[in-house]
Order: sequence, then C-alpha cells, then structure tokens
Amino acid sequence: MPVTRAEIDAICAALPGATEATPPELISWKVGGKMFACIGGQDGREGVSVKCPDAETAAMLIETGAAAKAKYFHASWVRLHADEAAVEDVRHRIAVSYDIVRAGLKKSVRDALPPREES
Repeated sequence: MPVTRAEIDAICAALPGATEATPPELISWKVGGKMFACIGGQDGREGVSVKCPDAETAAMLIETGAAAKAKYFHASWVRLHADEAAVEDVRHRIAVSYDIVRAGLKKSVRDALPPREES
C-alpha cells in the first residue's frame, strides 16, 4: 500500500520542533530552519527525499533498490518512492534524517528545541 502525503506529514509533524515549509519554498519539513524531508509533488506521490548519514549509505540504499537518487540534492540524500516504500521504512528514514540535521544545528538552536524522545 503506498505511503500517503498525510502519513509523511504525520511522521514529520510528530518530531519535536519540526515545521512545514510550503510554496514558494519547496514543500518540506524543517527543524531549526534546516530541511530534513522534502516532499515530491503536491500530493506526495513522488515520495519523500531524506538525508542519510553519508553518501556511502545513500549509495547502498540506491544500489539495493530501497531508494532512488534524489535529483538536485547532495549525494547523501535519497528519494523514497511512496508507491514502493513501507510506512515503517519511511518513518525510520525520516527519523534518521531529522536526527542528522538536528545534530548539525548550532548548540543554541538545538537547546531551544523540545527534547527528542526516542521511540
């Protein structure tokens, strides 16, 4: 069953300090002003792009067919296709992306965010 835009939004919205950006920006989710998930298409049917820990992890996900190259993004980003990815895989990859981006924020910005509860 395809992952819907509403499911992607719900996963992102549940993360502390996450905010949705809409046009004229890319349709995306950010923490501390930095993007951690980018929605493909208005309805999300093109999937969601997320950050991986490094380009090697992204390449492995692409090679195994778990993700595709995220066009116009750094090599450490991948696109999860809504028609092919399971909701739990999407939830995991979004959480990993969020944690990477959050960890890279300035300490003062991180400290101002609500705490991250591990699931």
